[in-house]
Amino acid sequence: MTAAAHAYDRRLVGWLSLAQLITWGSVFYTFALLLEPVERDLGLTRAQTSLAFSLALLAEGALAFFVGRWIDRGHERAVMTGGSVVIALGLAAHSQVTSAAGFYAVWLVLGCALSATLYSPVFAVVTRRFPTAFRRAIITLTFLGGLASTVFIPLSAWLISQLGWRHALLVLAAIHVLVCVPLHAVLLRGAPPGVARSGEHVASPAVLVRSAPFLFIGVFVVGFMGITAALPPHMISLLRESGLGEAWVIAIPASIGAIQVVGRLILFFFEHHFDLHLANRLIPWLIPLGLAVLLAGAAHPAVAIVFVVLYGLGNGMMTIVKGTAIAQYVNREHVASLNGALGLPSAIARGLAPLALGLLWSPEAGYRWGLVVMLVAGVLAALALWGAQRRSLL
Repeated sequence: MTAAAHAYDRRLVGWLSLAQLITWGSVFYTFALLLEPVERDLGLTRAQTSLAFSLALLAEGALAFFVGRWIDRGHERAVMTGGSVVIALGLAAHSQVTSAAGFYAVWLVLGCALSATLYSPVFAVVTRRFPTAFRRAIITLTFLGGLASTVFIPLSAWLISQLGWRHALLVLAAIHVLVCVPLHAVLLRGAPPGVARSGEHVASPAVLVRSAPFLFIGVFVVGFMGITAALPPHMISLLRESGLGEAWVIAIPASIGAIQVVGRLILFFFEHHFDLHLANRLIPWLIPLGLAVLLAGAAHPAVAIVFVVLYGLGNGMMTIVKGTAIAQYVNREHVASLNGALGLPSAIARGLAPLALGLLWSPEAGYRWGLVVMLVAGVLAALALWGAQRRSLL
């Protein structure tokens, strides 16, 4: 790897963080606000609209391994710039859909584009460019990316209320053309060369994927991936059903992004002052605790705020834990390949989770049984990371 690839570039990481904020906010979090108006205009049920988001997540995860290989071969600029172009085209096409088939098609396209633009590819980019400082780069990237819901839920809600959902999507597409495309095209020049083959002393990925630590981390990552994929598209509807006022319904999910940033700031400034592995064991439990609070009833704003704090802190710090778990407990030389091996199971979890939550919803029970399933999954996933630490290969 070139010497330049080792020099930590705060400017590069900062601008890439802005692109993450826009991409997460305009696609991932805006879907929750499109759910009800799209259902009305296209005559779809809740399960049918949830399927579109599931298809997008499945497409994203299915392409993750191939995107990682292209980035490893030095094509990061083409991958991320092209992904931003496709997102802009997908959002513009979304504004014109008139049928369920068209709705599903645009979200499949958007899912493919997300595989080239969200955290997985950008984490791979900074890991290749800053091999001795990638953890700090990942924490920094998630600072601004964590504000995506805080910025875009109110922004997209305002655009939809003022312009209608179709014209709002055109505005979001223009933001990608004017900001994300040029950022990736300009900043990602001079990528490090393709990864060289590892020495024979390094265990091969084929061996490592059968190891106990990797399998435990697989359960950990897939479990929490399903939870964090299922909630966002249903959050607005879930809170409305609880009886909260509309202002709280918008404010509470929008606040999650800010709380996520607080969690990441805690890691950024204080991780050298506490046992990192103890923190990794404790952080995952915040999400099941938050779900338990939500299950107990979010009709009172104070209860909903407790959920926001627990879930927001947990989700914010979990991004760092998931992004570094393979390197910390399995193997550092094959991080990209091993994370790629989790692409398919993660894709299935992320693709099916929103649909499953939609199917578990009923007029009588609302989202109660879906929350129970997610709570159980969160407990098992948190225990799995503890198992990976106990059986660590490093």
